[in-house]
Amino acid sequence: MEPTPEQSPHHAYPDHWEADVVLRDGGTARIRPITTDDAERLVSFYEQVSDESKYYRFFAPYPRLSDRDVHRFTHHDYVDRVGLAVTIGGEFIGTVRFDRINEQGRPASAPADEAEVAFLVQDAHQGRGVASALLEHIAAVARERGIRRFAAEVLPANNKMIKVFRDAGYTQQRSFEDGSVHLTLDLEPTEKSLAVQRGREQRAEARSVQRLLAPGSVAVIGTGRTPGGVGRTVLRNLLAAGFTGRTYAVNRAFDEGLATLDGVPAHRSLGEIDEQVDLAVIAVPAHRVPEAVADCGEHGVQGLVVLSAGYAERGSAGRELQRELVRQARSYGMRIIGPNAFGIINTAESVRLNASLAPESPARGRIGLFTQSGAIGIALLSGLHRRGAGLSSFISAGNRADVSGNDFLQYSFEDPDTDVALLYLESLGNPRKFTRLARRTAAVKPVVVVKGARHSGTNPPGHAVPVSRIPDATVSALMRQAGVIRVDTVTEMVDAGLLLAGQLLPAGPRVAILGNSESLGLLTYDACLAEGLRPRPPRDLTTAASPQDFRDALAEALADGTCDAVIVTAIPWVGENGEAETGDGEVLAAALRGAAAGGPAKPVAVVHVEIGGLAEALAAASSTAAPRTRPTTLAGRPAAAPGAPTGAAPPTATAPTGPGAEAPAETAGAAGTTETTEPAETEAAAPPARPGRIPAYPAAERAVRAMAEAVKYAQWRRQAATPGKVPEFLDETTDEPGAAALIDTLLGTAPDPRGRPLTHDEARELLGRYGIPVRPTLPAPDPEAAVAAAARLGYPVALKTTAPHLRHRADLGGVRLDLTDEDALRRAYAEVTELLGKPAELLPVVQSMAPRGVDTVVRASIDAAAGAVLSFGLAGAPSELLGDTAHRLVPATDRDAAELIRSIKAAPVLFGWRGSAPVDTPALEELLLRLSRLVDDHPEVVSVALEPVVVAPQGLTVLGATVRLAPPPPRGDLGPRRLPNY
Repeated sequence: MEPTPEQSPHHAYPDHWEADVVLRDGGTARIRPITTDDAERLVSFYEQVSDESKYYRFFAPYPRLSDRDVHRFTHHDYVDRVGLAVTIGGEFIGTVRFDRINEQGRPASAPADEAEVAFLVQDAHQGRGVASALLEHIAAVARERGIRRFAAEVLPANNKMIKVFRDAGYTQQRSFEDGSVHLTLDLEPTEKSLAVQRGREQRAEARSVQRLLAPGSVAVIGTGRTPGGVGRTVLRNLLAAGFTGRTYAVNRAFDEGLATLDGVPAHRSLGEIDEQVDLAVIAVPAHRVPEAVADCGEHGVQGLVVLSAGYAERGSAGRELQRELVRQARSYGMRIIGPNAFGIINTAESVRLNASLAPESPARGRIGLFTQSGAIGIALLSGLHRRGAGLSSFISAGNRADVSGNDFLQYSFEDPDTDVALLYLESLGNPRKFTRLARRTAAVKPVVVVKGARHSGTNPPGHAVPVSRIPDATVSALMRQAGVIRVDTVTEMVDAGLLLAGQLLPAGPRVAILGNSESLGLLTYDACLAEGLRPRPPRDLTTAASPQDFRDALAEALADGTCDAVIVTAIPWVGENGEAETGDGEVLAAALRGAAAGGPAKPVAVVHVEIGGLAEALAAASSTAAPRTRPTTLAGRPAAAPGAPTGAAPPTATAPTGPGAEAPAETAGAAGTTETTEPAETEAAAPPARPGRIPAYPAAERAVRAMAEAVKYAQWRRQAATPGKVPEFLDETTDEPGAAALIDTLLGTAPDPRGRPLTHDEARELLGRYGIPVRPTLPAPDPEAAVAAAARLGYPVALKTTAPHLRHRADLGGVRLDLTDEDALRRAYAEVTELLGKPAELLPVVQSMAPRGVDTVVRASIDAAAGAVLSFGLAGAPSELLGDTAHRLVPATDRDAAELIRSIKAAPVLFGWRGSAPVDTPALEELLLRLSRLVDDHPEVVSVALEPVVVAPQGLTVLGATVRLAPPPPRGDLGPRRLPNY
C-alpha cells in the first residue's frame, strides 16, 4: 500500500514493516502501517468495538470518532507518530499507535527516546493474541526509530491489557497515578522477552498445523462428476479412511439437481453449505484457484490444501502466481499446504483424515512424516507400510509456499501422538530457525532428516526460497549440532525411524550380537566397528538353534550389564532334506518378543535373511499404543525441556518414556538391577515403559547403521541435558566497546555494501581486542628490507610470499623457515625471487619463527540464511583436499569448542598420535571461543580466517589472519514474529 501525497515525502511508506503473522488460534493476519487511505476502514472498525473497550481506550464514553480523530489516527510521519493495524480480509481487527514524547509527556521529536503507546482490539478477536503480536511489531518499529521506552496508561479494570504488557518479557516499571496504572517498558530485548516471543510463535504455528490436520469438516473443491481425476480421488480416499467429520463435494459444474456424490452432499459453491467448513482441498486448474480461494475466504475456511500444479515449478511467471496465492490466502487468515501438494493424513482415531492422493491410509502409529516431494512421499508411505510401521501424521507440502518443515517441527514438538519426526527436505527457507526448532524438538523426541538437492547449489523447481551457499558438509555438521539425525537416503530414514519409534534409546555403544549364522554375525560385527560401535564377539547359536534357544540367548544378553543393545541375526532353518524351512517366522518372532518383554529394557534389532513372516510378525507388536503422558521429575512436577525459560509454562510436548526414550544404563551387578544415568529431562518417577515393536532389517549394515544413529542421538540427548556455557574469563579479557569503535571507524559513515578486507595491521588490532594475538610480519620488498626486518624481529625468522596465488602454499617454495642469520636470509630471498618471480609480484614478508607444533586453520563466516559458522581443521591437505573440517554455529560454548577439535578425522594428530607430543588443546579451545565471541558480538565481521594457527605442546601462535568487514546482514530471527514471504 503506497502513501498519498499528503504524507511527508522524506518519510516514505515503510513497506518493510508489513508482515503476515500467525495468531494464537492458528489463523493468520496481516500487520501493516496505517495510511490516509484507511479512514473508512478505521471508522468501520471502531463501530464494531464494544462500549467497554472504547472506555478502556479513551478513559471515558466515546461512542464514535470525530473527523479530527480519524485524521489524527490515519496521518503519521512514520518517525514520531506511527500507527499499525492488523487486518483480515482487508478489514481492521486491531490497531496500535505510538507518539514520541519528552520528559514532560508532551509531543516531541528525536532525540527524545520515549513514546506513549495505546492499543485497541475488536472484541470478537480478543483472546487471539492480536495485542501481543502488535506489541512485538510496534516495539521493533520504535527501536528502529530510536525509541527506547514505551509509556502506557491503563485503567485498573483493563486486566487483559495489563496482562499483555506484563507477559511481554520486557523490563518494566509500574505505578498507580490518578486512578490509572502507569506502565513503562524498556524496549531492549531480553532473554525473557525473546523466550516469550518464541514460545508464542511455537504455540501459534503448532496450532495452525493442528487446525489443518484435525478439521471438523472438509470440502473437496473440484470434485469430478465422473470417477477418476484428482478431486474425485481425494474424496474417495477421505471416505475410505473413515473421516470422522463432515465431507462435502464442491464443483461449480455440478448440475443444479445433484444433491449427493458418493454419498456426501454436493454443492456448486461453498456459499451453498450451511455449516462451517474448516479445511478445503483445492483440485482445480491453476487459473481457477484464485476464485476458489476467495470463495473459501469469504465463508470462513480455516486452511487450504492446494493440489493444483502450474506454479513456481513452471518458472518466473508461475512463481509470481504462487506469491499471489499466498498473499490472497493469508489476507483471509488461512494457511496453505502446497501448491502442487500430494496431500495430508492424520491417523488419530478421533480424526481418520486421508486428504491425499495416497490410495491407502497408513496404519495408526507413532511416526510423523513431512516431505517436500510427492514422489518421495509415495515411496516413504509404501516403505513404511511394507515394514509394518504406522504413522501419526503425514504432510506432503509440494512447493511449500507457506506451511514448511519448520511448521511441522513446531507441531511435532507438541503432538502427543508423535514419537519420531521424519522429514524429507529439498530446501531450507530459514536455516537459523530450523536449527533452533530442531534442537528443541530433538531434546524430547528424535528428528530424522534426509536433505535432497544437496550438491546442486540451487533450489528445486517450485521452491522460491533463498539459496544458501553453505556446503552440504557444513549443513550436515550444523544439523548434528542441533541433535538432528541426518541420513543420506529415504531407506536409511525408514530404517532409523522404525528403530527409534519402536525401541528405547541405547545407554551406550556396547552391542551384543547373537544368531544362528556365524557368517552373518561376523558381518554384523564388522559393520558395528565401521560405525564406531563397540560390539562384543558374536555368539553363534548354530544352525540347529530353535526359537527357544533364541529366546534364552536374547534374555541372557539383555540381562548382561556390559551391553547396551542387542542385534539378533537369523537365517532360515535347513530341514533334513536340505531345503530351507521358512514357516517358523511367527514362532521366532514370538520368542524374541517374549524375551524383550521379560528382560531389562534395551533396544533390540533383528537382521534376517529370507525368513518368511518374521518381519511381519515382529511388526505385529503394533506401535499404536495410547499416547503417553509427560514424565515428571522426582519432585512430581512436569519435566521442562532443555532451554525452557525459568518460570515459563512447561511445553506440552511429550518426552517419550516408551519407544524413543532412553534405556537406563546398568551396572555390572545382578541381572535386573539398574542404575539410571538418564538426564533429569527424561527422568520419570515411574519405571520406563517396555520397548514396542522390534524392527527387522534384510541386511546387517542397515540394522547397524540405524543402531549407530540411535547411539549418537542418545549421547547428544545426554549432553543436551547439561548444555555448555561461555567461560566468564572472556568477559574480563575482551574489549567489546573498543572493537565496536574500531569497526565503525574502519567501515566509515557510508560503508560499501560489498564490504572491505582489512590490512594485516588492521586485522591484528581488531583481533587483539578479543585477546587473539597475531604474530607481526614486516614487508620485505628487497633483500635489505628483509635483513632490517629480521634484525628488528630477532632470529630465527621465516620468509613468506603473500601474493594471493602463493598464500599458504609452502609446497610451491614460497615459504622458507628457520633462517638463523643474515646469510641464510639473503640466500633464501634470492632463491625465492629466482624461482617464483619479482618481489613486487611475490609481496614477501618476514616473520619471527613460532614454536613447532601442529598447523591448524580456524575460520568464521556469516551466511545470510544460516548465520555465523565456526570452522576448524588441520591446515593444508586434510582440510583443503580431503574436506576434513568440523563446523559449529555461533555462539559456541565450551562444549562446542571441545567437540569441534575432536570431531575431525585427523584429531588424533592433536592428542599424541604415533608417539608425538600432545598439543595444547585447551589453548586451541580458548581461541575458538574468542573468535566465536568476536563474530557474535559484531555481525559486521562477516569472515575471519586464522591460518596457520600453530598449536604447540605449550600455547599456540596465530601466524596469519584475514578479516573482512561489511554492513551486517539482517537478522530476521531476532525481530518480531512473521511468516516468510518468498
